[in-house]
Amino acid sequence: MLLKKKKTKQTNKQANTIKEIKILSFCVALQSLMVAKAKEELEQEMVEKEEQKEKYLEEKAPPIHTSSMSLAELRTLCEELHAKIDVVDEERYDIEAKVLHNTREIKDLNIKVLDLRGKFKRPNLRRVRVSADAILRSLLGSKHKVSLDLRANLKSVKKEDTEKEKTVEVSDWRKNVEAMSGMEGRKKMFDAAKGPNQ
Repeated sequence: MLLKKKKTKQTNKQANTIKEIKILSFCVALQSLMVAKAKEELEQEMVEKEEQKEKYLEEKAPPIHTSSMSLAELRTLCEELHAKIDVVDEERYDIEAKVLHNTREIKDLNIKVLDLRGKFKRPNLRRVRVSADAILRSLLGSKHKVSLDLRANLKSVKKEDTEKEKTVEVSDWRKNVEAMSGMEGRKKMFDAAKGPNQ
């Protein structure tokens, strides 16, 4: 019984691999046919373009026989050709301007499309005050009850202390101006700043 199952599995695997090989060979053959057809169409398209180009040149620029023309006829012919060249240059300039305008417009529209793809209606957000306890509860979960009092760690400041610090002795600078002038006055100021300890 086990031998039959193994043999059937092996035959199934072989059949599957044969099917896969046939499918792959069919795909490769189909791709090669498609490539050959595309080459033929491309060559035919190139030939048609060359024929159209030759027809256009025959219509717009017929062959000129200048050997039998006089000098006046050659001048008029040159003037006509220059006029045609000017007309063609104007048309070329107009077409280039249209192409540039269209490319700019296409770029602008592409940018607008990209902007519209990225935009979506954002809801109006409200400012919510979250306490430190709420943050800890969200991080640690609702099982752990931790309270964090941030104000407990702050230093307490009394108004009396600040008022004492603000009272600074202000003296009149006009007193002892003559005594403080010169190098002796500077030395006295320096000694006074050092203090009596030294």
